[in-house]
Amino acid sequence: MSASSAPAPSPAGPCADGSCEVTVGVGDVVEVPASYGLGPIEVTAVGGDEVEMVAPVHGPGYSIAGCSGGGSVTSRGGGGVRLRCGEGPAATLNDAMRLTVVEVRGTTAVLRVAPAS
Repeated sequence: MSASSAPAPSPAGPCADGSCEVTVGVGDVVEVPASYGLGPIEVTAVGGDEVEMVAPVHGPGYSIAGCSGGGSVTSRGGGGVRLRCGEGPAATLNDAMRLTVVEVRGTTAVLRVAPAS
């Protein structure tokens, strides 16, 4: 008997089409299209004027411009990237996605996700 693998689920939620503005808090997950090179982005901390997030990385690498980040973190059981982004200018991830921390409001933040081009 051969095992069949189920197709990967499509992203759901307000950012699934690749563009959104959403209010998030610690523990919230923002799903983005696989074409951005990241899996679901999980918010791990909100405070001051920064938001910290982790996300699994799809493919052989990643690039970040505009916020601090690094690889070698565990995210949902696999390799991933940790991001720390402050309010202000958009960060570009994998030359595919723009991520902006629009505003930090205590324990929540407003994030804007859009295509890089």
